[in-house]
Amino acid sequence: MLRVVAVLLAGVAIGLSWQPYGLWPLLFVGIPAFTLAIRGTRPLPAAGLGYLFGLAMLTVAVSWVHVLGNWVAAALIIFMSLFFGLLGLMANRVERLRWWPLATACCWVLIEYAYSRVPFGGFGWTRIAYAAVDTPLAGFLPIIGVAGVSFVVALIGQLIAWGVLALRQNSPDGRRRRGRVLVAVGSVIVLVLLGSALRLYQVEPVATAAGSVRVGIVQGNIPGRGIEAMGRARSVTNNHLSETIDLMTKVRLGQQPEPDFLLWPENSTDIDPTLDPLTRQTVQAAAEVAGRPILVGAVMQGPGADERQTAALWWDPDRGVLAHYEKQNLVPFGEWIPFRDDLLPLIPLLQQVGAQSVPGTRPGVLDVSASGRPLKVGDVICFELAYDQTIYRALRGGAQVMMVQSNNATYGGTGQIEQQFAITRARAMESRREIAVATTNSVSGFITRDGGVAIRTQEFTAQSMVVEMPLRNALTPAILVAPWLERGLALVAALACLAALVGATRQARARTFATGSRAAVLRRREQTRFPSASDDEVGGLQARSALNERQRAKQSIQKEIPVEPTDAPHGPASDGRRASSVRPRTDPGDHPDLQRVGEHRTHPQPDP
Repeated sequence: MLRVVAVLLAGVAIGLSWQPYGLWPLLFVGIPAFTLAIRGTRPLPAAGLGYLFGLAMLTVAVSWVHVLGNWVAAALIIFMSLFFGLLGLMANRVERLRWWPLATACCWVLIEYAYSRVPFGGFGWTRIAYAAVDTPLAGFLPIIGVAGVSFVVALIGQLIAWGVLALRQNSPDGRRRRGRVLVAVGSVIVLVLLGSALRLYQVEPVATAAGSVRVGIVQGNIPGRGIEAMGRARSVTNNHLSETIDLMTKVRLGQQPEPDFLLWPENSTDIDPTLDPLTRQTVQAAAEVAGRPILVGAVMQGPGADERQTAALWWDPDRGVLAHYEKQNLVPFGEWIPFRDDLLPLIPLLQQVGAQSVPGTRPGVLDVSASGRPLKVGDVICFELAYDQTIYRALRGGAQVMMVQSNNATYGGTGQIEQQFAITRARAMESRREIAVATTNSVSGFITRDGGVAIRTQEFTAQSMVVEMPLRNALTPAILVAPWLERGLALVAALACLAALVGATRQARARTFATGSRAAVLRRREQTRFPSASDDEVGGLQARSALNERQRAKQSIQKEIPVEPTDAPHGPASDGRRASSVRPRTDPGDHPDLQRVGEHRTHPQPDP
């Protein structure tokens, strides 16, 4: 019961480390507490404890999913907790290894690797690196990426657990125990200091030779909250037109600098502006008022019947759409429905999802021009922030500035808003790129390359601003090596589990072999000494001997007192003659029960 309470509290502690709570020190309480709670248990209980840990952690961290329906939140949490059940099992197995702190940290990476990809593209929202954006360890982000920081956070947690175990160890060798504690503490200090120093690392100067662009960020606000918030599609587009007019008025009055282009959020129009005349007229009016291109977030019909795509359109005031990008990572059961034809008849509520979204296949880079010069704009649409490869492909594709378009209206007023903003900050630190964020009515703003928040809006308001963004081309080591590092750490975890399994199997076989060999030797010895004793009698004597040994162990008797053989004559026989019998000789180490065998089955010998 104590272990159950411990893993539940550990899960709650880690859940509170994410935004909107932001209690990141609890990471280094929850992770070692979880490790210690499952240590020494059998595999199945360890998996069960891991599952309970996942339930507690996810209930705190992603309870905001309830806005889609309580049953949706329950199903997601119940399913995702299975991964943490597997984590509990893996951590329990690798504890047999001498290098178990390293192996367990790798197991965390493997589990994050798995649930960020499966099923249906995964849900990598709760990677522990995202909770570390305000810790000294965030300095590792541009070097080893999100996966690497998750590993470092988990490793520190395991080192803390290792140190606690060393303190609790009842060992006569005090120097060895103190040495382990010092190694654990020293390793943690080194990692923290190194992470703090790396926060100063930059791949480019503040101002680059390529110059900069000015981006006008528009948050138009929308009517309503929750799942019904996007129900008035034309109102959303009209609101963004109104805020664009307001921003350009401030520009012409000199209250804001001249932008090179404007950034509208995801779903700033839910009606395809290339097919609907009224929507096209609204967007075109905004572009003409601005006098410069707008990166519009739009929902496009097609490519097939009853299908749609979430896209970013580079809308030029003179020539219309010149470039586009389609969202690659879609929200399962939010933008698309797995097994749609089978599930729709069973769950009518899924009709609210609408047409089936189709993912894009190209990297999020738009090759365009702004203010008469060529420009490569990197774009990430909402949910894609959680996917490493989507970010890395855009940066490796030559993106010079990074945009994030998002529609968080459904989750307004929940912890999802701050969690996504924290993930955006992590991406800025990882890439050492500034990021402009536009949302429909949540938190828009500008994030510096160090993860700092230069400016941000308030939820449920219409706001706009112009920010200056340096054009950057250099890539951090993380963008190049993090994918390979993640795979390597996941492979180490798999090999560690395999090594632990092989080791456990060999130990079990060795114990079985040793037990069988000992029993066979004892049987041969006893049958040699007492050839008239049957196998059943010898086996029974062995069982009684083992029972006697256990009883003596409980009574703390350290030595067995040998029974010396006696050769006393028996009393007179019934026929009046003097009977003579001799006990068989016994060694001092023979058990009394074995002497009784001799008493019952003596072998007469002639009188001397």
